[in-house]
Amino acid sequence: MTVEIALVLGVALVAIFLFATEKLRIDAVALLVLSALAIFGLVSPGDALSGFSNQATITVAAMFILAAGLQNSGALSGIGRLLGQARSPLTFLLILFGVLAVIAPFVNNTAVVAVFMPLVMTAAAGIGMSASKALIPLSYVSQMAGVCTLVGTSTNLLVNAMARDLGHPGFSMFEFTPLGVICFVVGCLYLLTLGRYLLPDARATELAEQYELGKYITELRVLPDSSLIGVSVGEAKLGEDFGVFVLELLRGDKKVWSPRSQILEEGDVLIARGDWSKLDHLRKEAGLEINTEFQFQTQALEEGTEQVLTEVLIAPRSRVIGSTLALLDRRWQHTATVLAIHRRGQILREQLKDVRLNVGDVLLMLTPEAEMAALRSDANVIVLSERNAEKPAGWRAPFALATMVLVIAISAIGWAPIAITSLVGAVAMTLAGCLDEDAVYDAIDWRIIILLAGLLPLGVAMSQSGAAEFIVANTIGLVSGFGPLVVLAVVYLMALLLTEFMSNAAAAVLLTPIGMSTANVLGVDATPFLIAVTFAASTSFATPVGYQTNTMVYSAGGYRFTDFLKVGLPLNLIFWVLGVIFIPVFWPF
Repeated sequence: MTVEIALVLGVALVAIFLFATEKLRIDAVALLVLSALAIFGLVSPGDALSGFSNQATITVAAMFILAAGLQNSGALSGIGRLLGQARSPLTFLLILFGVLAVIAPFVNNTAVVAVFMPLVMTAAAGIGMSASKALIPLSYVSQMAGVCTLVGTSTNLLVNAMARDLGHPGFSMFEFTPLGVICFVVGCLYLLTLGRYLLPDARATELAEQYELGKYITELRVLPDSSLIGVSVGEAKLGEDFGVFVLELLRGDKKVWSPRSQILEEGDVLIARGDWSKLDHLRKEAGLEINTEFQFQTQALEEGTEQVLTEVLIAPRSRVIGSTLALLDRRWQHTATVLAIHRRGQILREQLKDVRLNVGDVLLMLTPEAEMAALRSDANVIVLSERNAEKPAGWRAPFALATMVLVIAISAIGWAPIAITSLVGAVAMTLAGCLDEDAVYDAIDWRIIILLAGLLPLGVAMSQSGAAEFIVANTIGLVSGFGPLVVLAVVYLMALLLTEFMSNAAAAVLLTPIGMSTANVLGVDATPFLIAVTFAASTSFATPVGYQTNTMVYSAGGYRFTDFLKVGLPLNLIFWVLGVIFIPVFWPF
């Protein structure tokens, strides 16, 4: 092992640790990796900055804009009506999977899930189907469909770009389609049969039953005429009689010890958890008020203004991630009052003003009806309620669809590379008014762009320093005597495991050079190993943190971490087996 190899491996291991523990944002980790490689001289200055001009980075940014143009123009507005035609859960899922099969291969799957979530929740409720039976399938099928083409996920584009840089000819638009279609069909059959029964049913297992707690966290202030004054929390039997559970008691600026035994006084603030209907019932019956200190743009919240109770989900690319509600007041552009917060997998016990917002958090807000249109178009949040409102479809809707078709078709024919066609398409949609000029920048998930640009040099360093060959010789090389098929299975499994616990893009960057080096050691074509890395890194089912779409549906569907493991792990194993069987068939060694 040379010093260069040791430094590259050290940088890679630190990056894996930071990605897995989420101690820093993914884009910050990527920039740290880039800086370390440049400082240690492991890549040239040109190579260090090459990720920003790489075709994959440009294409991903343009595809975000194209997806936003489709959404904002109303081109996808008919999907809700189509889903609403279902009369049974099975029919609903069949229609959903069919629609995703058409759209998700050509639109970034994160954008697809953001658009479909409110539509799916509304349509599912219309047929009496629990959202928990539909949202994991939405996430999984969008991933399965996305891997069918070169542009369906950013991971596909990333592996293609890195492979080209390492001397591979790269992949065509529909090169992944044969295996992708097989995996899609088998995956859908699994979700329609065994998977349906493994998914939780929120109607049968309410959150209050799972955790002896409700859904939302809010703050209730004791009013002077409250019937709770002089009574302890335990004596009031709020859990038994109202289904509301007090987590903490605040008196002034102090947190009171043992809230259940504490005698309540006027002005006390209860940090309480429960379903919203039960919280509101307690408020009215016991003489309490919602401690609404988070009234953003309060000058517009005047008496007589029509207010709408709205649920909004913090989107993956939201600028408010990491902000507290107190900080959000400076950045929030809408008139709203935050009433409560819901977060899956964690019981919040802090005052709302101290809670830092995460991806997937759901805020319950009171919003003026006139503000709803602006709120629905805000890329920072996904509106889960008020989901029947649709954008009027004018001439821009067919224009956006035609532009998307031309972008894909021209690239597939080979007349121009996808980076150019997608960029031209994004400009065309913007000039046509499919989205505002300012909305163009909001449409792009800049964390993903920085992630790609910052990590691409790591792949270069691993290849140039010999670190990739070193890893292969000391890991995968140990099973090389069993033949390329066994090695392929090991590479796919490595990518599968890495993707579940860190960024899928990071896993692809680390394993693409390893796949190339593995092929060199075995003296076979590198394509099968690159396909394995692409499929494994683009389909993460076993955890809610392995892929952005899983994180998005985690809170909205009321899932537990183990729900993803129970439903997703068998699907991961199915894809692994299908990959090992069919990759050598379509791409021989």
